[in-house]
Amino acid sequence: MNPTDLKKLLEDVRQGKLEVSDALNNLKDLPYKDLGFAKIDNLREIRTGYPEIIYCPGKTREQVKSIVEFMLGRNTNILATRATKEIYKAVLEIYPDAEYYPEAKAIVIKRVEMKVPKTYISAVTAGTSDIPIAEEAAVTAEVLGNKVERIYDVGISGIHRLFDNIEKIRNSKIIIVIAGMEGALPSFIGGMVDKPIVAVPTSVGYGANFQGLSALLGMLNSCANGVSVVNIDNGFGAGYFASMINKL
Repeated sequence: MNPTDLKKLLEDVRQGKLEVSDALNNLKDLPYKDLGFAKIDNLREIRTGYPEIIYCPGKTREQVKSIVEFMLGRNTNILATRATKEIYKAVLEIYPDAEYYPEAKAIVIKRVEMKVPKTYISAVTAGTSDIPIAEEAAVTAEVLGNKVERIYDVGISGIHRLFDNIEKIRNSKIIIVIAGMEGALPSFIGGMVDKPIVAVPTSVGYGANFQGLSALLGMLNSCANGVSVVNIDNGFGAGYFASMINKL
């Protein structure tokens, strides 16, 4: 339930369009719905502005399917992250119009048109291998009601590629920078723009990359101002955070 739905419910009761008993029936699953294996937070959107997101790893096909089935009873968009094609096929059984983004590994069900700010978010990757994490960030931000400009494979080993896109990056309201290896790209961009950056270290790299640890430490130790950092491969967290800033 979102603030608009709750306000309409209360208005209908006040105006006599809805019986109190019917209103109580609509509110029976607040503050959460207990499915036994999961407790779905039905007040999340009222508190934070965004509905609960489904994180698929560790959940069975039937569990994800049951969560989606319950959420379909609410007037909200649905995002499931790190979803396999098998989980997507299970969701299609109850909602044939669900969309799957294979690079982002995300399932999206769009049921509500969201107001999109005129400003946009840039998703910038150092390399092509970083694109799956960038797509997770971009799709997340788009589902939450944002325009996203994708600028991929512009890392420091060929920095002239970045310069060709620098004006588009500078015109963003916030910039998501995704990089593996030593994770240097957020620092470089941070020294060239006056916009906040959310840096995403990826596990892309050879042995001493330590599955993204070297990129994470490099970003945390950035000498550029205005660079914040999320966890390794956390495209979702970056997309969510960027959406909050873009809508301020």
